[in-house]
Amino acid sequence: MAKRDYYEVLGIPRGAGDEEVKRAYRTLAKKHHPDANPGDKNAEQKFKELNEAYEVLSDSQKRRAYDTFGHQATGAGMGAGGFGGFEGVGEGFSNMSEMFEDLLGGFFGRSAREGRRSHRPGDDLRFDLDLTLEEAAAGGERRISFERTERCNTCEGSGA
Repeated sequence: MAKRDYYEVLGIPRGAGDEEVKRAYRTLAKKHHPDANPGDKNAEQKFKELNEAYEVLSDSQKRRAYDTFGHQATGAGMGAGGFGGFEGVGEGFSNMSEMFEDLLGGFFGRSAREGRRSHRPGDDLRFDLDLTLEEAAAGGERRISFERTERCNTCEGSGA
């Protein structure tokens, strides 16, 4: 059976905010909850569908992946497993992203995981560097230059 669009399931537009997603879910979940509809298999199925849609649309990372890749990003529609028991495409892209961050982080002397754990001076600096895939894979060095603002030792940045 083909999966319905999660926005359609919750009856909300694609640009809906978090509160609108939550409000739509609560209203429909109350209406289709199995306890409110004992023995109604249709209501039970709709309730499961609502939970699945809410699980994706209420999580910003899952929602972004769903908006980009559809149901394939969440792993939904891949049989009875739903979200559990396997790595979804969205999670695979996340892992791939970390791998590239680690690879490119070597250019700046740190890995992506190290940068998330602690703040070091200069972590808030950004420099966009265009590389080909071959350059990224082969590694190497590039010399860059940029301007930065330094804190005054006399006034500690207060301007006094």
